Amino acid sequence: MSGDKAFAPGPWAPPATVPPALLRRPRRRGNTVFVAVVSCAMLLGAAVMGLALLSTDAPSALAVGVVLAALPVGPVIAAFLWLDRYEPEPVPLLATAFGWGALVATAAALIVQLLDRAVLSTPDSWTGAVVAPVTEEGAKGLFIFLLVWFRRRVIDGVLDGIVYAGMVGVGFAFTENILYLGRAYMGGDGAGAGGLGSATALFVIRGVFSPFAHPLFTAFIGVGVGVAVVARTRRWRLLAPVLGYVAAVVAHGSWNGSASFSGGRLFVLTYLSAMVPAFLLLAGFAVWARYREGRMLTRSLTDCARRGLIDGAEVPWLVRLPARRASRRFARAQGGAVAEKVMREYQQQAVELGFLHDRYLRGTAPADLGQRGAAMVQRLRGLRPYVGFPPPGVPASWGTFR
Repeated sequence: MSGDKAFAPGPWAPPATVPPALLRRPRRRGNTVFVAVVSCAMLLGAAVMGLALLSTDAPSALAVGVVLAALPVGPVIAAFLWLDRYEPEPVPLLATAFGWGALVATAAALIVQLLDRAVLSTPDSWTGAVVAPVTEEGAKGLFIFLLVWFRRRVIDGVLDGIVYAGMVGVGFAFTENILYLGRAYMGGDGAGAGGLGSATALFVIRGVFSPFAHPLFTAFIGVGVGVAVVARTRRWRLLAPVLGYVAAVVAHGSWNGSASFSGGRLFVLTYLSAMVPAFLLLAGFAVWARYREGRMLTRSLTDCARRGLIDGAEVPWLVRLPARRASRRFARAQGGAVAEKVMREYQQQAVELGFLHDRYLRGTAPADLGQRGAAMVQRLRGLRPYVGFPPPGVPASWGTFR
């Protein structure tokens, strides 16, 4: 990727108005089919799960389940959004991932497991250790594959894969917890004495000690898909998602099996010796991936500046997270909400250019590199007259600008 001439910004004055077309992000191909497929699946999933939840005929148990299941959702989602800082994914798409996990994946897994019980009469212990992991991770992972198939440009690497997989896992855990916690409140049939005490005790196990369980399992699929997206060879593009799915199933099966076999005596041991280390390892990997993403963007955008696509002095304000926040606060202080909106769009578009240019530098550029890159540079240059960064004397590492 190269520019036709060196790019140098002109003088800046806070914008009173900005052409609306500049603030509209380009539509991505594949939206119509993707939306149609996902919408139909979510409607069917909502119908199935609605019947499953209402069939209990216990409104109080359902209410308790919903309230308790919702408590860990916010903190877990916040953790994934914290990872997703350099190139924040579209909120509607993240909500769709959550909805897929909450409605489609739960419904598909429930139907397959009911059929397995009716046709094969698989014992509950083996259902939990084998059938559930295979079906549930397959149903959750399907969303990530649909995303890559229809919205290929959305996932740029491992971190994006972890974020979307995590959101699907959070949604799945939310609905599953409603079912389990409601059943614990009702009691009987192996669910204990019932009442709020039983539901709270189960909530401590599922919502306090292991709220990251389902997101953790599905994150392995996200890692596999993310590796495939940036892989240079066809072998790894095919193999990485399969390995990710296998890792998710093994982790999920080990967790369920520890509670199903040996009277649950291995549960605590598995939690301490496997689940906690796995969570810490994946969390550390995700933080490292975010750090690596920042270094990659600095390298990529610096090369873009060398080719005349952007101004090199802007790179720290586009990449460093404290500096990005400082520049948005500066824009708002100087030009109000409109200037802040322009700054945010300019930063986001530059980061997307950085991801695309990195693929060019690594030799894995997509076929439409020239077309997409030219469109991004054109939009950046259209936005640039309305963008004002803090004055030269302010260091880009300073994140407390007022």
